[in-house]
Amino acid sequence: MATPQSPPRETSDQLLRRLEWTVLRRLDGQLQGNHRTLWRGGGLDLADLREYQHHDDVRHIDWNVTARLQVPHVRQFTEDRELSAWFLIDLSGSVDFGSNLQTKRRVAREFVGVLARLLTRHGNRVGALLYGDKVEAVLPARGGRGQVLQLLQLIDKGSEQPPRRQQATQLGQLLQSALQIIKRRSSIFVVSDFISAPGWHEGLGRLTLRHEVTAVRLFDPLEMDLPDIGLLTMRDAETGDELVVDTSDRGFRRRYAAAAERREAELREALGRAGVDTLELATNDDLLDSILRFAELRKQRSRLSAGGGAPAHLQSLAAVGRPSANHSASSSVMPPATAR
Repeated sequence: MATPQSPPRETSDQLLRRLEWTVLRRLDGQLQGNHRTLWRGGGLDLADLREYQHHDDVRHIDWNVTARLQVPHVRQFTEDRELSAWFLIDLSGSVDFGSNLQTKRRVAREFVGVLARLLTRHGNRVGALLYGDKVEAVLPARGGRGQVLQLLQLIDKGSEQPPRRQQATQLGQLLQSALQIIKRRSSIFVVSDFISAPGWHEGLGRLTLRHEVTAVRLFDPLEMDLPDIGLLTMRDAETGDELVVDTSDRGFRRRYAAAAERREAELREALGRAGVDTLELATNDDLLDSILRFAELRKQRSRLSAGGGAPAHLQSLAAVGRPSANHSASSSVMPPATAR
């Protein structure tokens, strides 16, 4: 099967200039300056305690004080004006897949470029950890356009490396490294297709205890459903193993779709257990529309104040004066970024 020709390769500066004109300007207009709908950031210092009120974020409830006084109390914080944001970027072999002109790596690069520049334009700092078959680069958090360019160059550099035969991705290593490196409370974006050895959700859950974490899940529609295109050689981008399959076999396509559905269910369950919001980005999505949909859902979730971590015997206290929600406190927000 002939593959479409890839678009000309952009330098980091060319990419950032294009994103500034085509996405960032429109994003600024749509958000109308309310950029913090995308993150709740910053270094936080405990300032005071007060009784829980309607619309308070239940994640700020002090459960020890609440249990002692039998009245819900929340912690009040003073927030640093400067926000630190970190991107944990999975650049393992599977992110180089794309069924059309756009690969998951390109989507990741554009998303990181938009968010990082949006942050630095408002005086904030961004840093990154990049993972290939190990944590290969750490970019300390700094501000400015030059920092964004350096980050984009690091992502692009990974695509220039020759293919390496490797074991399955160990996403847990990236998350564990983040726990050790990022000491100050930050907004963290985990950018990955989450095709990894199991167990990573535990590290993701530990990150949420200290930081504001968002999972940015990359995927390609072909990973969910195979078309009938006859014999096809499939290569595992993680291990290099190859297999010839007959996509004209309806039974095989049904089994493939069923396996994809099982993986989707397992992934959503793992993200839910970790208690993170999730932005889904497909290779055929419009980046601006996806970010705006996610911002709207973050705003709705903030209004619902759907938090977690309360002891079972205090759940009823946490619910006082709080609107009901259809999802559990630990469930992730899954924006309808693609129609499947």
